[in-house]
Amino acid sequence: MSETPSLGRASALMASGTLVSRILGLVRATMLVGVIGGTGLAADAFSVANTLPNQINLLVAGGMIGAVLVPQIVKASTHDDGGEDYVNRLLTLALLLMAATTAVALAAAPWLVRAFLDGGSLTTVELAVTFAYLCLPQIFFYGVYTLLGNVLTARNRFTAYMWAPVLANIVSIAGLAAFWVLGLPRKVGPDQWDPGMIWLLAGTMTLSIVVQGLFLVIPLHRSGFRYRPRFGFRGVGLRSASTVALWSFAAVLVSQLGFVVTSQVLTRASEIAHREHLTAAGKASYDNAFLLFMLPHSLITVSLTTALFVRLANAARRDDRRAVIADLNHGLRAPAPLTVPIAVAGLFFAPYAVRALLLTNPAETRAIAGVLAAMLIGLLPFGWLYLVNRVYYAYEDARTPFRFQVVVTIISTIFNLIAYAAPVTATGIWVGVGQTVSNAVGAALGFVVLRRRLGSLGLSKTIRQHVRLLLASGVALAVVWGVHQLLPGGLDAGWLGAVGVAALLGPLYVAVTWSIAHRLGVPEIGQLLGPITRRLRR
Repeated sequence: MSETPSLGRASALMASGTLVSRILGLVRATMLVGVIGGTGLAADAFSVANTLPNQINLLVAGGMIGAVLVPQIVKASTHDDGGEDYVNRLLTLALLLMAATTAVALAAAPWLVRAFLDGGSLTTVELAVTFAYLCLPQIFFYGVYTLLGNVLTARNRFTAYMWAPVLANIVSIAGLAAFWVLGLPRKVGPDQWDPGMIWLLAGTMTLSIVVQGLFLVIPLHRSGFRYRPRFGFRGVGLRSASTVALWSFAAVLVSQLGFVVTSQVLTRASEIAHREHLTAAGKASYDNAFLLFMLPHSLITVSLTTALFVRLANAARRDDRRAVIADLNHGLRAPAPLTVPIAVAGLFFAPYAVRALLLTNPAETRAIAGVLAAMLIGLLPFGWLYLVNRVYYAYEDARTPFRFQVVVTIISTIFNLIAYAAPVTATGIWVGVGQTVSNAVGAALGFVVLRRRLGSLGLSKTIRQHVRLLLASGVALAVVWGVHQLLPGGLDAGWLGAVGVAALLGPLYVAVTWSIAHRLGVPEIGQLLGPITRRLRR
């Protein structure tokens, strides 16, 4: 096993890869909006088909494997062979499972599409099913990426795992660019998509995931690991791994059942909006909002927590509660100077971010921005629940996160039913609010239960930090709103107006927030800005 790098260096390496990937992801999303639109039936048809592989991968690879591999490999590293035989058996079993899942999904493509697509015209459904046949092979290669990435993570090789999506985005961007180069029709209805256009869009999306998964073979080989298929899965200590995997699978299954309701509600909104000649947030709009929502989460929280997870797993294996609690608090406080201001900023900046980054028209902008603002309010609890679950996974306890997921899904489904009954122009906003409320309740429950297991979590310093950052962000938002009243244009001034508002008021908002927070005694602000200020003084 490689020598463990510093947490800060590992987080920075992952964040850099994630940053480049997310920038390219935004370029891809912008181009995708240019090809299929930000709202509408064709956009929803492709959205349903292209997210099916993600949903199934989350259910199989992300749910079971993601929670299992790192703690198991850390434990197996004490074996005489460094755990290589054990990991080879885990990988063989997982790859067989992914291959079987892909085959079953392809056979069930029409029924899977119907599960996520509410009603719709026959043309829309047929387009979605055709897209699905081309997109569903992604399941296997998403699994390869998740599997090899977790092996690399457990071996303290973080960089390639976060940089592989960069290659995927480059491939998909090239496919989308071909629509302009070849002069193909764009933003057309479901009945205007011909086989060549379908193959170009869905085929390059699938090719991008193939490249992403197979790329990790290179750094894994360089790390010294040699994969050799190993069969015979009894008597090698996989029982604890399978128990964790089954509870993780159950948690993601519950989550995906909830997402079926979400997808049905959103695609129904698109269908009604199309009939009534309205612009409303549907499934594609939700995807775009979620992409922007996940940008700060993946760049900041996931990068830190992924690097922290190995340390948590080692501390849990030693039963070092003080180390686990210290890492938990570090995982909560370190991202807060960035995540807290971003969560508050969504109340004002959401429409300008959507307009500037996705190049949407005003109607599409308002539809997507409403969902994004509702989601961003819940950025903090979303990250808290993610971290708390990783603490339980470090203890090889997946049953407790399953219980949290049941609560989260029930609450979000209640809000989805409210969204179903609301006017279609408000459907997406209610779905976003449901995500925020459900994660807040899940995170609160997670801290309560974790306290019973570990004793006092020592959260007083963390709570004070968050309160001060929230206060500073609120004051900064009021300042920005006041300055905005003096500026002309904005969304009505077009894309340049949105970019201008974001470029002028964004830095002002951050400067005011951090200045007030620093004066209120948030030490992480000084730690964050220390290297910059030292260089400026020189």
